[in-house]
Amino acid sequence: PYVDPKIAIELVQAGEEAGFDSAWTVEHTVVPAGYASPYPYSDSGKMAGGVDDFALPDPLIWMAYVASATTKIKLATGIVILPQHNPVIVAKQVASLDHLCSGRVIFGIGVGWLKEEFAALGVPFAGRGRRAEEYVHAIRALWEQDKPSYHGEFVNFEDAYCRPQPFGKSVPIIVGGHSLAAAERAGRLADGYFPAREAPAEMIDAARRSAEQHGRDPNSLEITVSMPDDPKL
Repeated sequence: PYVDPKIAIELVQAGEEAGFDSAWTVEHTVVPAGYASPYPYSDSGKMAGGVDDFALPDPLIWMAYVASATTKIKLATGIVILPQHNPVIVAKQVASLDHLCSGRVIFGIGVGWLKEEFAALGVPFAGRGRRAEEYVHAIRALWEQDKPSYHGEFVNFEDAYCRPQPFGKSVPIIVGGHSLAAAERAGRLADGYFPAREAPAEMIDAARRSAEQHGRDPNSLEITVSMPDDPKL
């Protein structure tokens, strides 16, 4: 329902008025009909609703739209499938949005699970975790360095100005995912971890352990969790 522009604005304005910290949105560029890849967050192996043709707007465009009608609430991607994107372009998009809404963006990322979507986009499914990690380093270089340069396996640029930079010189990066690899990746290089609904405590412990193993403060890793199915718990 939140593809409807009026309802989207009502939702986020109500959240802001009620004092919510942030509003989160998700990404799938395409959902190939009859996909065989198992959805990791349900027993059925299919996304919620059991249909393939649901409306799902581009998260950054949706966030830009509702940002113009709000002033305080943060806007987060939960998540952008980072290895499907050109990292230089997505760095520009996120920085532009963050600059225009005065630092209210949270950049949630994941590596994806829908192999058929990667095929439709012409992006390799294998090695997507390694690709995503390098993209994070390249994106941060573009956001934070005065004269950005980065040289890696997948991304190379030298003295590449990417302006405007984010409002506060950077944007929080949150790693989402319901796997040990995602938890460890969050601890290793992210500002926070966003496990799936009903994620076991072991995942959060693994993220904090990974942070400590890589010389980072585990207590500084922000943990974002979904509301439980039963709000009374």
